[in-house]
Amino acid sequence: MLIRYFGAAKAAAGIEEESLDLGPLELGELLEKLAARHPDAPEGTPVLQTVIGRSTFLVNEIAARSRSALLEPGDTVDILPPFAGG
Repeated sequence: MLIRYFGAAKAAAGIEEESLDLGPLELGELLEKLAARHPDAPEGTPVLQTVIGRSTFLVNEIAARSRSALLEPGDTVDILPPFAGG
């Protein structure tokens, strides 16, 4: 499973993307695993768990409306925190 981090999620995780060898699981379960994998963030940056709490998610480029969405091993999950700008 490919996880891609954007904006504040990228800053909190300290990486742009990572591949994880996981079996089928729900989006919520994946998010808990990611928060546990990246418990710390650079000073002045919210931790990943906080960023996840206000993010939206794409699964294979389609919006995931529920954290109970089932993920498969070959899926790509994008973590999209709110973006600022004008």
